[in-house]
Amino acid sequence: IPMLLPHPHQRFLKGLLRTPYRCYRFIFPSRTHLGSGTLCAQSFNSLGLHCIKSMLLSNGLKRKLCVQTTLKDHTEELSDKEQRFVDKLYTGLIQGQRACLAEAITLVESTHSRKKELAQVLLQKVLVYHREQEQLNKGKPLAFRVGLSGPPGAGKSTFIEYFGKMLTERGHKLSVLAVDPSSCTSGGSLLGDKTRMTELSRDMNAYIRPSPTRGTLGGVTRTTNEAILLCEGAGYDIILIETVGVGQSEFAVADMVDMFVLLLPPAGGDELQGIKRGIIEMADLVAVTKSDGDLIVPARRIQAEYVSALKLLRKRSEVWKPKVIRISARSGEGISEMWDKMKEFQDLMLASGELTAKRQKQQKVWMWNLIQESVLEHFRTHPVVREQIPLLEKKVLIGALSPGLAADFLLKTLKAEINKIYPIS
Repeated sequence: IPMLLPHPHQRFLKGLLRTPYRCYRFIFPSRTHLGSGTLCAQSFNSLGLHCIKSMLLSNGLKRKLCVQTTLKDHTEELSDKEQRFVDKLYTGLIQGQRACLAEAITLVESTHSRKKELAQVLLQKVLVYHREQEQLNKGKPLAFRVGLSGPPGAGKSTFIEYFGKMLTERGHKLSVLAVDPSSCTSGGSLLGDKTRMTELSRDMNAYIRPSPTRGTLGGVTRTTNEAILLCEGAGYDIILIETVGVGQSEFAVADMVDMFVLLLPPAGGDELQGIKRGIIEMADLVAVTKSDGDLIVPARRIQAEYVSALKLLRKRSEVWKPKVIRISARSGEGISEMWDKMKEFQDLMLASGELTAKRQKQQKVWMWNLIQESVLEHFRTHPVVREQIPLLEKKVLIGALSPGLAADFLLKTLKAEINKIYPIS
């Protein structure tokens, strides 16, 4: 739509008819002479969020772009059945019903276009409720978001089982969003984390939700951020995000949590391996797991090495220095002390204002991540580009064309098509 705005009104109207939006409403106060009238084109796309207001004057087009995000705009296109469905989910969610929370997260994870629209309506209602609750809480966050990462075999699920039981016994409500990797060949995901948390999964104050990555880099799904919001709306005050544990791309989870905890096994290599992975730079707390029995000595050695390694890294917070501790989920050693350190982190970050600033920055980062995903999807599905892709892929495979040249050609093809529809005067 921003491409349409700088051009004369005839092309503007013609361009609107070719765009993929479903509904437009045009208001012309002056019926006989377009040049002096006012055009208001309200487009309801998949989010139902955008409103373009443009003044058509005799000397050209002056424009004013506004984005309205009112619930009224969101719900205008919903049928009565859809409205009742969203209201039912919303009511059950804020009352803390686990079934409604599960159904809401399933709706958010859906790739069906209409269900995506319903999910956005639900999320907007939950967001308004969430903001009201935060205001009642004197502006403080309602929940503590913790990201857990580490290599496979570090004992993440075993730790969550013990840690979660400890928190629920202390009166907390815990939500665990466990992300499982999807197979590159079959596309399926085992979703086996819940089977290793048998005691916690039976706890009524805990909710465990395994989700597949569906090929998303960073060990988190594109909807994890929205699932966090739904869990907070349902009254869970501690959100744990357990990620895949694959390496450098893993720190994507750091862009959606308050605290990032790295779990390392005692036999996971020296401190150089940790720095090389890049993930250590994002950690607010490093926990060496399985510190019991014969592994106590190697766990102490790894702890000492990482303490010295963290001194070499750039400081990321004015009030907090990353700590390295030893824990054992089998004996329970160090886990209570670990929770004390996590609470200390939360209190310091809240008091300094860094936590609020961090959350605001995360929302901006996540918005741009979703924009990039959406733009790429639109690019791939554009009819002109879609026609060219098989031919260019074939040429790249046989070595007749370099990948860079093929990419440039596709981008130029799309640009030329856009210029045909909206020529620059």
